[in-house]
Amino acid sequence: SPDGDTIDCVLSHHQPAFDLPQLKGQRPLDPPERPRVYERDGVMMTAEVEEEEEGEEHVQLWRMSGETCPEGTIPIRRTTEQDLLRASSVRRFGRKPRRRVRRDSTSNGHEVSPELYGDNYPRFFTYWTNDAYEATGCYNLMCSGFVQTNNRIAIGAAISPISSYHGGQFDITLLIWKDPKHGNWWLEFGSGILVGYWPSFLFTHLRDHATMVQFGGEIVNTRPGGSHTSTAMGSGHFAGEGFGKASYFRNLEVVDWDNNLIPLPNLRVLADHPNCYDIRGGVNGVWGHYFYYGGPGRSVRCP
Repeated sequence: SPDGDTIDCVLSHHQPAFDLPQLKGQRPLDPPERPRVYERDGVMMTAEVEEEEEGEEHVQLWRMSGETCPEGTIPIRRTTEQDLLRASSVRRFGRKPRRRVRRDSTSNGHEVSPELYGDNYPRFFTYWTNDAYEATGCYNLMCSGFVQTNNRIAIGAAISPISSYHGGQFDITLLIWKDPKHGNWWLEFGSGILVGYWPSFLFTHLRDHATMVQFGGEIVNTRPGGSHTSTAMGSGHFAGEGFGKASYFRNLEVVDWDNNLIPLPNLRVLADHPNCYDIRGGVNGVWGHYFYYGGPGRSVRCP
């Protein structure tokens, strides 16, 4: 890949998930029924504001040359010795810091993590845990868990192109939903591009349904030198700067019990440290429910 990554094409049934006893000898499942669009005032509404461009899937650096993995294989970013040496310990490699909350969770989106990847490229990631980041789960395919079904998306690989301050703005479309038939949690990246699924048996509460959906950003604050970290969130600019300057989420929807995509019933916005990173929500006819968020981290406002 142009960013220095090596992408291996691995037989689908040899990926880490199939080391799990529950999946031994199996192969990835077929695609599930996608959530339906919803009706409003008798009019069928689309799930997205606009049709995605043909080739929207070509949003990762390793694909820029037109390469892909053969059918029956999946692309996996190779873990290097340098990746392992940057981790605080081998046991914690590929895991988030522990949290004080206790719950199942899956997450995905894009992140910048020099500790995990060794650079500052925004990368497409997944994560799961069933004990609030204590001992289970990991990023991407760094442990047995997530089952990848796609031969064109490399989880953990760099995203391109990326937005610039007061310049071009680029979106990625993401969807997670629970397959009504098998109960697994599927991930879609782009327009109808299935990445794979988290098997329902990985979880306790999420085995049946989710009780909360969260959108937003997070940073790791190690408080170097006793001060707040200088790590930026989003573009590094506050929400009030708006489009082209602040980062945003738009067209926020959830999947209901009957597998329908519906508008958010009750969006609440929260910033843990609004002097360091803030958020502003809204709703309109083009973006639906949306919010701007982010900030610079350590500053005069955020000592």
